[in-house]
Amino acid sequence: MTQIVIVGGSDAGISAALRAREVDAACQISVVVADAFPNYSICGLPYYLSGEVRDWRALAHRTRAEIEAGGVTLLLEHTATHLDLAHCAVHTQTANGSERVIPYDRLILATGATPRRPPISGIELEGLFFLHSMKSSFQLQRYLSTHRTRHVAIIGGGYIGLEMAEALTHRGIHVILLQRGASVLSTVDSSIGARVRETLDRHRVDVTTNAPVVAIERHGGRLRIRSAATTLAECDAVLVATGVKPETALAQTAGLSLGAQEAIVVDERMATAQPGVYAAGDCIVTHHRLLSEPRYLPLGTTAHKQGRVAGENAAGGARVFAGSVGTQVVRVFETVIARTGLLEREASAAGYSPLTVEITTWDHKVYSPGAQELVVRLTADRDTGRVLGAQMLGSLNSAIAKRIDVVAAGFHAGMTVDQLNDLDLSYAPPLGSPWDPLQVAAQAWLAERAAGHAAPLTSAARTAE
Repeated sequence: MTQIVIVGGSDAGISAALRAREVDAACQISVVVADAFPNYSICGLPYYLSGEVRDWRALAHRTRAEIEAGGVTLLLEHTATHLDLAHCAVHTQTANGSERVIPYDRLILATGATPRRPPISGIELEGLFFLHSMKSSFQLQRYLSTHRTRHVAIIGGGYIGLEMAEALTHRGIHVILLQRGASVLSTVDSSIGARVRETLDRHRVDVTTNAPVVAIERHGGRLRIRSAATTLAECDAVLVATGVKPETALAQTAGLSLGAQEAIVVDERMATAQPGVYAAGDCIVTHHRLLSEPRYLPLGTTAHKQGRVAGENAAGGARVFAGSVGTQVVRVFETVIARTGLLEREASAAGYSPLTVEITTWDHKVYSPGAQELVVRLTADRDTGRVLGAQMLGSLNSAIAKRIDVVAAGFHAGMTVDQLNDLDLSYAPPLGSPWDPLQVAAQAWLAERAAGHAAPLTSAARTAE
């Protein structure tokens, strides 16, 4: 009887456990979980803190009872302290300090990621928070509920920073957003970032860009945030949202190979170089379908898929991970921003010859009530016409998430711009146009390549109907 031990009980870990059980009903599966919250949606934390999700228990993808009913043993509040690869054993310590050694035939590491702690003086002061676990959300919730918190500064203008700017604004808190770079949401191009900034401005979020934080100090009863030359903000609490890094201390100590950003190196089967040891999720390097080299690309959707592959193979299967294209979407108040594939600068660095167009058009027929403008940036290789990336921005009702998925699906078929233009997409006047905005962008791209120049078409389809 195969003994499978999984270290980590979030997206990848639980997906691996459930898939292994499906493949081999006789195997014994144990999941080592450092806290008491297996399979909770960390992506949902901003919506719990905003009040949209009233009960934190609703964030569970599955309850503990549901997971255990599937034949999975959950070892909650067990911290893995050491991997003995020579003797196929995981050493753990419980919350009360007792130690336990768990033998395995197959091991899956799904240790996830941990918040990056930037080199800021005073980052350990009371009133500073990171947000990456149920525990950290409870700490922030408790602080906001028990302290007179009128102003909160967020360091970092990425996905979590923007989602929390919205969440705190909904709570009636004035938000100060400090972004190190020149525009918010640096995972999209600056023209899209500028429109996100406009949304933040409309909702009275106080945004400062080009604002590298070097120190946080206690000043009276408040916190003062400084750059090298000036005071950036004074506030009642600070949320640090400067990204994550892979949690790979266990793997490193055990001698497993690490790659980009010290994430665990795996092959397409999620197998490490150590026989019988697999890894999945935010702790590993990821195969990108458009790049020759793997990248560190922590995403919940990717973790679920990789966990499923690791679980199947640990149970005797032969599944291959199909790769990621970095598809992402975020809501910022009434605005939705999405991207997939490569930005132009990323495509250039990868050796492509990219051409990008940007168009503004309508999300459905203008004569149908409620039509809203949306923006599409489309990047493709000028030599082959292969689609390399897309970015979109529009309203909450403009189906941005599903439209970007059209391009994401196309990557798996090596879609060209011509083929994108030929797709048979749905149409009804309240929902779209005979030519979808993506196809309007495709036509603009083809015209731009034919014209032989690369200036963006910022309004080529504003009246396209």
